[in-house]
Amino acid sequence: MSEWKARRFWTTVATRPAEGGVEITLDDRVLRTPGKKALTLPTQPLAEAVAEEWRAQGELIQPLTMPLTRAVNSTVEKVVPQFEAVAAMLAEYGGTDLLSYRATEPEALIRRQAEAWDPLIDWSAQVLGAPLRVTQGVIPVPQEAQSQRRLHDRIAALDPWGLTALHDLVTIPGSLVIGLAVTQGRLAAAEAHALSRIDEDFQAEQWGSDEEAQEAAAARLLAMEQAERLWLLSRRG
Repeated sequence: MSEWKARRFWTTVATRPAEGGVEITLDDRVLRTPGKKALTLPTQPLAEAVAEEWRAQGELIQPLTMPLTRAVNSTVEKVVPQFEAVAAMLAEYGGTDLLSYRATEPEALIRRQAEAWDPLIDWSAQVLGAPLRVTQGVIPVPQEAQSQRRLHDRIAALDPWGLTALHDLVTIPGSLVIGLAVTQGRLAAAEAHALSRIDEDFQAEQWGSDEEAQEAAAARLLAMEQAERLWLLSRRG
């Protein structure tokens, strides 16, 4: 028996003003989340980008070609009702940030990490008001409570759309500082991804890389770029 697939049931896709933002219509039906919750988007650019994903569908709906649709559905159904828990989870990355943990050898890798990551450690201290300690090795280094509190407060001040975007920008590289740097325009997603892969790329230079690892890295890069796009499209003003 062939697997059931959802088929296109609409002809036209449009956006229109709604209370609190912008909604999308499929013919005369207002688009809602899979859980039938209202889907009111914060900006016209985001609504148009989501609408374009629906316009681009063929006879069979292909969810994997609709990353923004999946993201906004997740915002409404998962992030909004669990906002504080998601914010707290992301803030914990500040206590174990990738940028704080450096190699013990070889010297070439130590130097490469310092050149790439030290500017972001400085940026966190100067711009975010959150100095982070740096150590060599994997033994946990405690961070200042004030730094962690400031990072948490910055995350908690986001709207749900921004928090959804920040999720992948933090969890994929394993760095809260890197994720926040993308949202603040300090880094582009592609730069952030490259900075998070200093160790992997160094090892690949020494020993070579396999196709599976390259495909996984490309998928992570794409996810970060999609998260960056959600962030930019959802900003008001």
